[in-house]
Amino acid sequence: QVQLVESGGGLVQAGGSLRLSCAASGGTFSTYTMGWFRQIPGKEREFVATISWSVGITYYGDSVKGRFTISRDDAKNTVYLQMNSLKPEDTAVYYCAASRMKYATGPGSFGSWGQGTQVTVSS
Repeated sequence: QVQLVESGGGLVQAGGSLRLSCAASGGTFSTYTMGWFRQIPGKEREFVATISWSVGITYYGDSVKGRFTISRDDAKNTVYLQMNSLKPEDTAVYYCAASRMKYATGPGSFGSWGQGTQVTVSS
């Protein structure tokens, strides 16, 4: 199983930007589809974005389309989430995840998870 460590979370004002990073180790990063999910207390984990291995096909949740961009650097074993035009409703713990399924989007398809990084957007 690949190990994942997120970084880059923090406090930002509405309309601002943040870039999250997720560093992977212990596996062949280029063979994993990578995803970002988020969760607030008392609610289910929400799909944010995924990027497939090989061709790098991306999928986004409806609430972040046009504002967030997922990318990966296989040479650095890292996946990124660029978040622009942030809104208070984007406040959550953001989790990085890895899947062997090429076009995975549901959290149940991801077998490896990071510890999460807090993103707080103030109004």
